[in-house]
Amino acid sequence: MGRDLLQKNEERTSLNKDLPESERNPDGRDRSTVTITGFHQDDEGHWVAELSCGHTQHLRHQPPWQSRAWVLDPAQRLEKIGQAFACGWCAQGHE
Repeated sequence: MGRDLLQKNEERTSLNKDLPESERNPDGRDRSTVTITGFHQDDEGHWVAELSCGHTQHLRHQPPWQSRAWVLDPAQRLEKIGQAFACGWCAQGHE
């Protein structure tokens, strides 16, 4: 039933970029170089980043939990377009 917490985890090696398993996705999205392509606001007025992988990510400024004051400034948001972004959905293997 439960997992024995004293047992050692078996770790697998990471894939090298030159292996076929690391090639671009069949749908053409390159998840290794995800960038911010734009922004929009949701129905509640929260800012959402639009990503090159096709996913979106809410970017809230709610101190002290999330300090993203740049999200509230149009000029600072504009500076973020084209910058790399770690997509949590892609990291979890979502299409």
